[in-house]
Formats: sequence, C-alpha cells, structure tokens
Amino acid sequence: MGNILITASHYPELCAEAKTLLESRGHKLIINKSSMPYYTFHQLAEVVGDVDAAVIGLDEWTEDVFRLAPKLKAIAKFGVGTDNIDCDAAKRYGIKVINAPGQNSNAVAELTVGYMIQLLRNLLPLHEKMKEGRWERYIGREVKGKSVGLLGFGTIAKLVAKKLSGFDADVSACDLYPDTDYAKKYGVKLADMEEVIKDSDILSIHLPATDATWHLMDKVMFSKMKQGSYLINTARGAVVDTEALTEALESGHLSGAALDAFETEPFPMDSPLLACGNVICTPHTGAETYEAYRNVSLCTAQGVIDVLEGREPLHWVNRQEVLHEE
Repeated sequence: MGNILITASHYPELCAEAKTLLESRGHKLIINKSSMPYYTFHQLAEVVGDVDAAVIGLDEWTEDVFRLAPKLKAIAKFGVGTDNIDCDAAKRYGIKVINAPGQNSNAVAELTVGYMIQLLRNLLPLHEKMKEGRWERYIGREVKGKSVGLLGFGTIAKLVAKKLSGFDADVSACDLYPDTDYAKKYGVKLADMEEVIKDSDILSIHLPATDATWHLMDKVMFSKMKQGSYLINTARGAVVDTEALTEALESGHLSGAALDAFETEPFPMDSPLLACGNVICTPHTGAETYEAYRNVSLCTAQGVIDVLEGREPLHWVNRQEVLHEE
C-alpha cells in the first residue's frame, strides 16, 4: 500500500490502536523515534520523497518540502491548528490537508482552568519552597467572582466556559462567529474584543495563528488590560508579542501569565521571560494526555486511510480551495 511518515511523538507507546489500524491496511509506517514532535527540514528531505501520507506534529511543511514529495497525497495534523502547513501550496500540489478538530479540546481546556487556579494560588512556588524546607504562606485569590475573558469562542474556549460555570466566574468572550445558544446556556457574555481585554481579571487566548492575529497581544493591548490581571495562552505563540509580555510582567502591570505556546519552539532557555517570577511556562503540553493521543491518532489515521483509499476525508482543511481550483 503506502508509506506513511509519522513525525508526531510517542506514536508506538500512546497510539497503538491507530498504529494497528494503519498497518492492518497494509501501510508501512516511518515513525519518529524522538520525544519531540517534529522533524527538521533536513530530516524531512531524507525521507519524504517516498512518502504517500504524513501524520505530523509541529514541523514546517512548506512548498520546499512538497517539491521533494511527488507521491504525497495527504498531510494529517496531529491536532487542530494547521499554521505549520502551507495549505495553499499543498492544494497546488494536490495534497489534502486534514486535522482532528475537537479530539484534544478537553485536555487543553482542563489545562487552561488549571493554569487559572495555579496563577491565583501560587501553588508551584509554594511547593518549591517546601522542598527547600521553608514553610511559607501565600494569600491568594479565588476564581469565583473573577471576570474571565476568552479571546475566541471555539471548541476549547467553549469547554473552558462550561467548566468555569461551576466556579461561579463571570465569563465573557469574543468571536467573529459566536455560538449564541451555547453562550446563553453557560452564562457567557458576548462582547467585542477590546471590551473583553479591558474588563478581564484573567484573559485566556483561544485564537489561531493568522496574519490578523500575529502579535495581537502587543504593548498597546497589554496596556489596555486591567492593572494586576493575568494572561493565559494555550493557543498559538505567535498571537503574543513575547517582548511586550515580558515588559508587562516586569513592570507589574500584569500579576502573572501562564503559557503553553511560544513564538519560537523549543523556547530559548535564555529568554528574559523565563526569569520573571510570575510566569508559568510549559512545553506545548496542552494536548499531552493519554485520552487525547488516542482520540487524535484514531481520527488522523482514519483520515489518511480515507485519502489513500480514494474516499473523501471527514476533516479536509483545504477542501474548498481544492474544489474551487478543480
């Protein structure tokens, strides 16, 4: 059948059912043995010439890669965001780009809420101090009664709102195409972006990386946030200007931030942001749960099988563009 490149990490250990499904259809898998979910361009160049499909992590799939991949028919993003894939170039090369919407949403939503509790209660520093033998107390704050703003109101943000409904927080959200029925069900106030940014005690980003959202949270936007408020980003690093965020934290305008996505990944260990005592940084681990790996791997495996067996995949990201050109 076909050769399928897997650059997503931990595939044999965490995606056994998907691996079995692909192999049962006669496909040969070329599996990333690294713990990091990406290949470099040079690694891709070495293997992509004989690849029929790929299930990818965070590696960059550009026209330079497509030129080297004459057999490539499908790229399946192991997750949702396809900003590391040049979808326009892919359509020109007849490559279907697919993803797995909703399959890791709960994992990211839970992490987002967990960040809120950590930021307000300072749990990690307290733990570190106890390891040092120091019994120090910290007067924190509660989620209840806080104004939580959601930039974006897609699947993950809606799950965050649902979970926060049990915390008695005041949730607001902005979105180009908001789900008004869902918002009403969970008591979410729909507002414009500036109002959400200005009024939030905790601002949580749930936007894709596009030209329109690049550095959306810059120095000007941070100045509009409440004095002493918090920022959470479990979406895409490019939405936040790292230098501007660092300044806002160092100046005390923001009380803290929690980030799972960065402009550059892996994030530079010498970044001044990491020296801020009021920031939590995790290595893009929002979707790193056993449940999410199983869900995403089965979804993407089925999508690849559908393409290679001549069927239309369910989550075809660049479908409209391809149909339009044909």
